[in-house]
Amino acid sequence: MAIPVGLSTASVWPLRASAGFELAADLGYDGVEVMVWADPLSQDVQALRRLSRETGMPVLSVHSPSLLITQRVWSPDPEIRLRRTVDAALELEARTVVVHPPFRWQRRYGDAFADLVAELEYTSGVAIAVENMFKVRPPGASRNSRVSAFRPSIDPTDVGYANYTLDLSHTAAAGADALALAERMGAGLTHLHLADGTGLPKDEHLVPGRGTQPCAELLEKLATGGFDGQVVLEVNTRSAGQRARRARELAEALLFARLHLGQ
Repeated sequence: MAIPVGLSTASVWPLRASAGFELAADLGYDGVEVMVWADPLSQDVQALRRLSRETGMPVLSVHSPSLLITQRVWSPDPEIRLRRTVDAALELEARTVVVHPPFRWQRRYGDAFADLVAELEYTSGVAIAVENMFKVRPPGASRNSRVSAFRPSIDPTDVGYANYTLDLSHTAAAGADALALAERMGAGLTHLHLADGTGLPKDEHLVPGRGTQPCAELLEKLATGGFDGQVVLEVNTRSAGQRARRARELAEALLFARLHLGQ
């Protein structure tokens, strides 16, 4: 079966999640990933179900509110947020939840995180795909100083999970070898955030093909290597302004994915 190619609703920010569903349908994507964040619509499971029915776009995955700006979405407790994300995925019939590793200061959550992920996967049947991250510069630090905000590291294979999300914008920002990381993830690589980056130490989320990441090579490997997960475009279109320009960029991203997946 063809690998499904979805569009993250984060790709239309600052527009609401509804624009993500509508553009995904208009451009011919196979579905959407819902980024749960400050947009109230992204937090409303019943509204998302209606959007899915109205646009014909299935929800392929749900991104847990793991960002710094979403630390109080649904609950200030990160365990409750992850549990609610899994419940939302079940209601939306999504097969995957994307989650970031715990922040360094989330000690109780971090200590229990691996067991929590395993428990939720076992009881729900939903794949909880832990995402690779990148180091950041602390406030007031020198220009080249970088630290990990995540425990135990930015690389989820340092712990070992059943399922992983590989984010190519994050590998660019981390200066990591994306193909080597994919090899370490092995059969646990079940979800790809397709984007690009130039190697600058920031999360660029460029349209694939506009940076330095091996986007094409990785897609071709997935297409011929028995990958049965999902590819989701998570690109930054904030500067697009008008809907037509945003649509062109997301159409280009979709074309890139389908071309290199052999579709």
